Amino acid sequence: MRVIGAPKLHKFWKRRRGAKQQLEAWYAEAKDAAWTNPHDVKNQYPKASIIGSNRVVFDICGGSYRLVVHIKYGFKTVIIRFVGTHAEYDRINAEEI
Repeated sequence: MRVIGAPKLHKFWKRRRGAKQQLEAWYAEAKDAAWTNPHDVKNQYPKASIIGSNRVVFDICGGSYRLVVHIKYGFKTVIIRFVGTHAEYDRINAEEI
């Protein structure tokens, strides 16, 4: 997959250094993935939440942080839309961000 928006991850882990290792691992796995539909994502990440508008929410660091991506399966592209704390996530609409 082509992953767009990696600077958002870098900016976040500068604030939350404890998230760096897991975000780097997620990024590497997403780049190597070949997701063609939400089922493929769930096979790799059973705890991921598939929500509307082709958005997927990943728990990072045991749920302390949330990562929201928009996946364009036909284009093999993952667009990072949001990364933040659980409290910050609660203030957004993940389907529209």
